Formats: sequence, C-alpha cells, structure tokens
Amino acid sequence: MLLLPSAVQDILLRLKQKGYEGYAVGGCVRDMLRGDAVHDYDITTNATPYEMKTVFCDLHVIDTGIQHGTVTVVYQDITYEITTYRVESGYSDSRHPDRVEFSRSLSDDLCRRDFTINAMALSEEGEVVDLYDGKGDLARRVIRCVGDPKERFSEDALRILRALRFASVLDFTIDEATEAAAFLLADRLKAISVERVATELNKLLCGKGVFRILTRYIDILSVVIPELLPMKGFDQKNYHH
Repeated sequence: MLLLPSAVQDILLRLKQKGYEGYAVGGCVRDMLRGDAVHDYDITTNATPYEMKTVFCDLHVIDTGIQHGTVTVVYQDITYEITTYRVESGYSDSRHPDRVEFSRSLSDDLCRRDFTINAMALSEEGEVVDLYDGKGDLARRVIRCVGDPKERFSEDALRILRALRFASVLDFTIDEATEAAAFLLADRLKAISVERVATELNKLLCGKGVFRILTRYIDILSVVIPELLPMKGFDQKNYHH
C-alpha cells in the first residue's frame, strides 16, 4: 500500500464524496513505487471539468486546458492538475490528437498513455491500478509502450525521445518491440518542435545511462542532432572522449 500526501487524499476524497472517481496517476505513482521523491501529483477523474468546478467551488480553480478536460485546483497553496478520463484519436500531425472525448472509464484513460511504468493509477486508499504490468516492468527495469508501440509513436513522435530519456535517467533497457518501433519511426521526430526536443534531450543527457543510450541509439538521436553521425563507430582512442 502506498500513502499519498494528505492534501492529495483530501482532493480524491472530495471527488468520491460527490459520487466521482479520482486517482493519482502517471509519474507520481511510478516514482512512489521506486521510492523516489515526487515533485507533483497529477490526478485523473471521471468528473467533467464543469463537474469538477462544482466539487471544488470553494477553492480557486483555473481553466488550464478545459477543452481537453484539465483544470488546476489550488489547495493549501499548492496547484494540482486534475484531468477527466479521456479517449484520443487521429494524430494527423504526429503531435496532437485531432479529437478528444471524455470518458467515464479509467481503463480508457490508462490505455492512451505512453509507457507501462507511466500507466498506473493510485486510489485514495493506496490501491494501485496496474492494467499493463507497470510494476513488473519497473522490477525488470524495462521501458515498454502501452499496447502497440508503432501506434504510440505514431500518435506523438516525441514519445520516441521520451523512451530514450527514461532509459537514460532510470538506467533501464528498452523493450525489443518498443525499440524496433523507435528505430522505424525515428524520422517523425523532424515534425516535433525544437523546444519539446530540447526538454527531453536535456534530461536524457543528465541520466545515469547516457553513454549506453547515446551509443546504442545514435541513429535516432541523429535525426535531431545530425552532427552526431560522424562520431558513429569512431574510436576516439582518448580516455577524455
């Protein structure tokens, strides 16, 4: 059983008392299972943004991305993003969904997420909902896409770099099918903004497994940093390099 901070428990309890579901979701659950420090808690619910505004009518609520189901609730001077369960479809630009539909099913929301280790939810009582064996992949130290990796990377090509970033930061390996899809669809990274790419690269380069990731995935990284290609397979014969 994992114990959420009291403020997060209060938010989930408020939703529950009004007849809605609510879970902490994504990276915070992953980091809690690993025993890492958690810096922010994302919350998902079957309540729509307008229903959330009613639930939290006594608090400051910000319309962060209300068309996509997200509001920000300020509670005890801390902001919490709360997002309605949703289904996404049609990624014509390899970045954003063409259509977003709200759902009442947690499973609908978890199946659209990128990797198994990021597709777990945690209830107010401390129960982990793990539909894709994210806990198993944490134990195996593996980055694996939820469902078909070709679909996940076609939806948002930045997920290719995210896979490499998580593998570097956590010092994990990448699942064989996920790796194959990353190599196959690497050219789609050309459609991603330099700002989004830079954010992932900065984290990747500071990871514990950076040398292994740079050398194994140079063909992917060279799509966004073509200057890497002349270094492929080149022995510097110098300790400092």
